[in-house]
Amino acid sequence: MASVTPRKGHRRLVDALATVTDAPWRCTFVGGTDPDPQCARQLRERIGELGLTDRVRPAGPRTGAALAARYAAADLVLLASSAETYGMVLTEALARAIPVLATAVGGVPEAVGWTPDGSVPGLLVPPGESAALAGALRTWFGDPVLRRRLAAAARARRAMLEGWETTSHSLAGALERLRTAPRHP
Repeated sequence: MASVTPRKGHRRLVDALATVTDAPWRCTFVGGTDPDPQCARQLRERIGELGLTDRVRPAGPRTGAALAARYAAADLVLLASSAETYGMVLTEALARAIPVLATAVGGVPEAVGWTPDGSVPGLLVPPGESAALAGALRTWFGDPVLRRRLAAAARARRAMLEGWETTSHSLAGALERLRTAPRHP
């Protein structure tokens, strides 16, 4: 659920997925290809090189009901970015009680957060390390107890997330305070 650009790490993710072909999975990339058409073309080529065309599907951008359907079909949301200011797709996943697997960059750990009991509703791996990403995927696929625990943690995290209305009011208040704050030369 990210635009196909080098920063979002789709290639690292595809390389990691290629190491767990013994597990039953399908992966859909939801996101625009317009920002970097060359990156999107190279990603499609890499998927073909690895023999994953029947398992990895670049679906393009989705909105509204089509995006909601992609989330509803997901067991796990993956984000392999090399840089993120926040990781909105992760909070969107958690708002739907979907666990996440992401690189621990920028604001991602904050976006993923914790549950009241201190559990993390997903797996965080170091950025740029395909082996760590592959290992986390193997752990996810191989450990049904972990999958259930992370799903429960995602449900608990969902209850802690503020809705868009509250978030927009908080943001409006912060912007108003900035607008009216005394300015110093």
